[in-house]
This record gives sequence, C-alpha cells and structure tokens, in this order.
Amino acid sequence: MSAATATPAKKEEKVGLLATVANNARQYGIVGALLVIVVAFQILTGGVLLKPNSFVSLIQQNAYVIILAIGMVMVIIATHIDLSVGSLVAFIGGVCALLMERQGVNWMVAILVALIVGLIVGVWQGFWVAVVGIPGFITTLAGMLIFRGLATVIVGESVPITSLEFRGIARNYLPNVLGWWGPFDGLTIVLGILCIAAFAWSQLRKRARVAKVGLVPEPMSLTILKIVIATIVIIFVTYLLASSGNSDQGGTPIMLVIVGVLVFIYNFILTKTVFGRHVYAVGGNRKAAILSGINTRRVDFLLFVHMGFLSAVAAVCMLSRLASATAQAGMEFEMDAIAACFIGGTAVTGGIGTIPGAVVGAFVMGVINQGLSIMGVDTAVVKTIKGLVLLLAVAVDIMSKKKKS
Repeated sequence: MSAATATPAKKEEKVGLLATVANNARQYGIVGALLVIVVAFQILTGGVLLKPNSFVSLIQQNAYVIILAIGMVMVIIATHIDLSVGSLVAFIGGVCALLMERQGVNWMVAILVALIVGLIVGVWQGFWVAVVGIPGFITTLAGMLIFRGLATVIVGESVPITSLEFRGIARNYLPNVLGWWGPFDGLTIVLGILCIAAFAWSQLRKRARVAKVGLVPEPMSLTILKIVIATIVIIFVTYLLASSGNSDQGGTPIMLVIVGVLVFIYNFILTKTVFGRHVYAVGGNRKAAILSGINTRRVDFLLFVHMGFLSAVAAVCMLSRLASATAQAGMEFEMDAIAACFIGGTAVTGGIGTIPGAVVGAFVMGVINQGLSIMGVDTAVVKTIKGLVLLLAVAVDIMSKKKKS
C-alpha cells in the first residue's frame, strides 16, 4: 500500500519540478548561461580568468555596472529609461575630485556632498518626468548632454586624486580581524559560511510562507537543488577571495561589500515594500495603476531620485578606482547598465525584472569584457560581441513571450 502511494507522489514531484523549471526557464537560463560563459573563458584564457587576483579585479572593474543596473532595472520596469547615468558619473566624480584636491575638503565630506549632488540631480530629472510630463527618454537624453558638458567645464583635462584613504575604497579589503587561517583569510571564510546559511534560510522560509498562505510551493527537490548549487558557487567564490592578496592584505574587497549592501537593500525595497509593488504595477499597466489609486507621478519621481543617488555612488567608486577625474569618465556606462538589465531578464515592455537578474546580467557583461581583454581581443571586437549578446538576449525574451501567447 505504501509503495503504491509513493510512486504517484514521486511522479507528481517530478512533474512539479519540470513545470516549475519550465515556467522559470528565463530566470534559470541566464544563470546557466553565465556559468557556461565563465567555464568557456576559463578554458580560452588558460585558467587566468578565475585566478584569485583576476576574480577580485573582475569585481572591482565591474562594480559600477552593477550599481547602475540596480537603479536602471527599476526605471525600466516602470517603462522608463535613463541615458544620463554615464554623464552623471563624470560630473559627480568631477565635483568630488575638485572638493578634495582644489578646496581641501575631507574625503568623507566630499563623498557626502557627491551623494547629495546625486540626489539633487535625481530630483531635477524626476521633476521633468513626473511633474512636467516629459518622457524619461527625452529628459535623460538632455541630461546626458547637460552633465557631460558641465563635466567638461569643471574638470578640464583631469584632476588627480592624492588621498590614499579615498583611493582605498576601490583597492583595499576588509580588515583581516580574524587573521590568516593557513593561506586563507579567516573573515572571508566566515562571511562565506554566513552567506550559505542566509541563502538556505531564505529559500526555506520563502517556501514555507508560500505554503502558509495556501499556495502551491515549488517542489522541495528544486529548493534543495538551488541551495546545493548556490553553496558550491559560494564556496568557490569564498576560496578565490580568501586566497587573494598576501599576508598584508587580501580577502573581501570593500567594493564587493558596497555592492552587496546595495543589492540587498534595493532588492528588499523592490520586493518587500509598497513602493516596490507600485513600481511593478505602474510598469505592468499604468492606466490600471492610476485607476487603483496609485500615485504614478510620485513613483516616477522617486525612481529618478534613486537613480541619481546610485549614479553618485557609482561615481565615487569609479573615481576611487581610476584615482583621477576626467570629463570622459563614464562613457557608455548607461549602455552597459541597460544591457545588464535586459540580459538579466528585464522585459523591454516593462513590468518584469529583478535586481538579482540584473546583477547576473552585469556579471555576464563583465566576464565577456574581462575574458576577451585577457585574450587580447581588440576593443572594437569586444563592443561588437557585447552588442550581439544584448540582441540575442532581447530576441530570446520576445520569442519566449510569443511562444507563451
């Protein structure tokens, strides 16, 4: 009797697993694509891509894309676009550099001012979009020209950064407070264990909450599979980070901590707050959102305020890495951020997208960039390949929607 009942249960679990994977093929597909791309470039570069120091460099060089993509994905979900973020990075970075090098302002105060400037710019652009009603595309296109021009005026050729503390934001690591456990940084190992525990807890809690409200949760086998795969990836990343550097410095880069905190905060905002639900509602059907009582102008306004703030954070990180402000900084950053969002599964028509997906998309772009750079491929060819990847990602999204319909 027990064997007879067990067989249908196993079949139901298998069908449920296949159905769940099929319904989320886009989400799981982009993660699988990232893993395939990493393995391919690891082979093509002769194992250089995933050397500890190369991996740290990958994080430090692509942090700005992830930071901008966090804000960009929310803007795109609400059916807008922001073309000004690259110019904002140059302008705000120039303001921060001038304050430190020409006015003698403390580096922490200069960062605070840079963030305030980003918020002010966000308010400015949000006003034109939400209050005046100018489309975001036109508003930010004008902003791209305005702030690139202002960056050229105030920065000139370049403003070198002499503050070692400020430059350390992009180059330094968390203090090695737990010492070195053999060849590995102890703090990084502890953080890796905490990340594994947090991910497992979040997946099990999510499944329990779905069952609690009377909905059908995903199959337990799929939950366990995701936890196992995530654990393997986190262990490998922890190994790379913990073995980077030397006895004086190494471990978890400060830049990774900044990106991680921003991803966590904004993912919470987008998925757990009223504002986040309103963003999806506005992107899904703006007219229906208005009829249901959502203040769509307020949503649009706050989106561009958040985008201005994140542009300022990206400007600070980029300025710290380059150690010099130039009027040409941030060129094509908006394209990288937009591409990361679309590659990560954000819908062209709005209403669909996630911050983790945008982060995965940013890593796809970053791995392609770094892998081809290690191989010595010309910059023009790199841009061509990135364009083809973006085109393919959007094509897959459109074809999958047609297939569903």
